[in-house]
Amino acid sequence: MSTTTAATTATTATVSVVIPTKNEARNVGWVLERLPEQVTEVVLVDANSVDGTVEAALAVRPDCVVVRQTRKGKGNALAAGFEAATGDYIVMIDADGSMDPAEILDFTAALDAGADYAKGSRFTAGGGSDDITALRRAGNWGLNALTNVLFRSRYSDLCYGYNAFRRDCVAAFALPTAHGTTAAQWGDGFEIETMINVRVAVAGKKITEVPSFEAERRFGVSNLNTFRDGFRVLGTIFDERRRASRARQADVAAAEAAVSAVVPAPRSAAVDLGAAAAEVDLASTDLVAA
Repeated sequence: MSTTTAATTATTATVSVVIPTKNEARNVGWVLERLPEQVTEVVLVDANSVDGTVEAALAVRPDCVVVRQTRKGKGNALAAGFEAATGDYIVMIDADGSMDPAEILDFTAALDAGADYAKGSRFTAGGGSDDITALRRAGNWGLNALTNVLFRSRYSDLCYGYNAFRRDCVAAFALPTAHGTTAAQWGDGFEIETMINVRVAVAGKKITEVPSFEAERRFGVSNLNTFRDGFRVLGTIFDERRRASRARQADVAAAEAAVSAVVPAPRSAAVDLGAAAAEVDLASTDLVAA
């Protein structure tokens, strides 16, 4: 895993930005106004806002692709946005103004340089935060360390949701379908960020960390709950460990089956002795006949 510096050139790839929203009318316009010109598509996934969020977004970007959530949670919103996005690169960014849209150029530069997944980090050189509390920082550190040990990754900021990736990473995410059911699915909540971070690492994708500065949200109150969502992340880490173990076992079984299909099984000793005895009998018969 490597770390990028600030971008100096714009990408030639098409870039989709996915923005989950829920009652962010006072913030979303600020974000949209600051998107780089290189952004070719904005996918706004709204969780039935009642404050005019969608209208505020369309007032700034009439070309927004608006997707309505069928379930609850940030994870479901992102899954819906990834399904709708058509760009070569996909960027996920919050609507509350805490993430600087200008940094998108740094993320796409990392992808241009060969990364499959550009991971935003507040804790690498050049990053920072005015929003994270001491408790959340400590929790993030512990969850981050555990993930790196279990999956041999090298993340410095597991629980940060400003990321960008090549669109073929969506297959590696293997997220629950966004619209197939209204029943809650694991991955619909804030654990989504941990889930996709782990899965791209397990898939062997090339990951580059991008320094990012997190500001305080501009208006309103965050939907994040430190303890509830922290335990969901912890559960996700162990669930992903089991999932990776099952996948390895399946790969080993498939490899063994493939070898068995092309390499004949060795004949047993009993079969070989029986064949030898039959040959002796035939020889004796021939001698008697002679």
